[in-house]
Amino acid sequence: MTFDEVGLSEELLKAVTAAGYSEPTPIQAQAIPSVLSMRDVTGIAQTGTGKTAAFVLPMIDRLAQGRSKARMPRSLVIAPTRELAAQVAENFEKYGVNHKLTMALLIGGVSFGDQDKLLMQGVDVLIATPGRLIDQFERGKLLLTGVEMLVIDEADRMLDMGFIPDIEKICKLLPPRRQTLLFSATMPPEIARLAAQFQTDPKRIEVSRPAQTADTITQYKIPLKSSDHKARRTAIRRVIESRDVTNGIVFCNRKSEVDIVAKSLTKHGHDAAPIHGDLPQAYRTQTLDKFRNGELKLLVASDVAARGLDIPAVGHVFNYSPPPNSDDYVHRIGRTGRAGRTGESFTLVCPEDEKLWDAVVKRVEKSVEDYMPEGLAEELEALPSDGGRSSRSRGRRNDRNDRSDRSERPARSERSERSEKSASRESSKDKEKKQSRGNKSRGDSELLPPAPAGPVVGLGDHVPAFLQRPI
Repeated sequence: MTFDEVGLSEELLKAVTAAGYSEPTPIQAQAIPSVLSMRDVTGIAQTGTGKTAAFVLPMIDRLAQGRSKARMPRSLVIAPTRELAAQVAENFEKYGVNHKLTMALLIGGVSFGDQDKLLMQGVDVLIATPGRLIDQFERGKLLLTGVEMLVIDEADRMLDMGFIPDIEKICKLLPPRRQTLLFSATMPPEIARLAAQFQTDPKRIEVSRPAQTADTITQYKIPLKSSDHKARRTAIRRVIESRDVTNGIVFCNRKSEVDIVAKSLTKHGHDAAPIHGDLPQAYRTQTLDKFRNGELKLLVASDVAARGLDIPAVGHVFNYSPPPNSDDYVHRIGRTGRAGRTGESFTLVCPEDEKLWDAVVKRVEKSVEDYMPEGLAEELEALPSDGGRSSRSRGRRNDRNDRSDRSERPARSERSERSEKSASRESSKDKEKKQSRGNKSRGDSELLPPAPAGPVVGLGDHVPAFLQRPI
């Protein structure tokens, strides 16, 4: 099947051809005719199968006729993250080059003034994240009574990020007579309930089993013997250096890990930059642009970049550890092996990660081959263990202990000299009173064994008596 057979207009076919596409993907071949016929659609397909174009192309055709009104968008696309919303906007610009459609992008990190100006002029397509959309509505800058088409993109990601109450609130503000399109990589019960609540007799299109990884991705597991963070950082560097990496994404479970791993890679000569939700929007946009343009080799990311971002030429994906949700593993490695290209994924797995990894293997229903770069096992054996804590924090703790040891001795000698001088000036009566008060305050402390020499790890200089009792 070619795009000529799905019912798109001549102007839109020219834009598709100019973009370099001639044949629709399975999700596009089934969804486009249904959307053009004004039917509700529930599309389920794994990441990288062209879900965005499956609703962008027919929306452009449908919106070609008509005119927008001030503050009243004709169509609404809701995306879970700023990056995904910006990507949808790029698709509208690319495929709508031959149409005179207006578009506004409502995302956080952008001034309200520019967005207010676009809304007042009237837009055909409004692309927004849930939070900013509700903010603009509550400020009175937006009316949703003219929306003819609603698209909920990456619905399962909306669920993970806690946006379902916001989505329900937005849907109740829309006119009941509208076309609703819902696209997702998986269909958990909560999303199925949402579809049943806000769609009317939708056509369900499922081109692949939910949470299925693409066959073009070769997956590897790097087994580690401990959860030592220094060992993880060493392993991730050696794995990257052992492969011919043109560009790749390193995924971490926590934002703090993203910053640490990015600094570690940069320190050891790798071209890497972090991206996560706490960074300014301008920095996130600049970093993604550099990565897309080939100016940045390694993108160290949290799961904010795992869903929906279309960067076709990513060759490798590295997981600093398995994700807490096995579905996220599918979306992470789905950043590579897109549009028929081949890709590789590598996941670090320590004994503490075995349960998470077992869930991943069960989800993808594939056996994952072990991989160990030459010399890495010996290098990890030679590394000093940090007990699972960051080597940086351990170093700071040791520095504090060293400083306290060096400063403690002169301080004690000065105190002893001062006490001797004061004692010589005191009367015998005063000495007896002080000694009596000291005996009462010490109580049973004299029964304890002497404190060990040097700093005590874990409880400071004082160890409670109950911990000293024999078992």
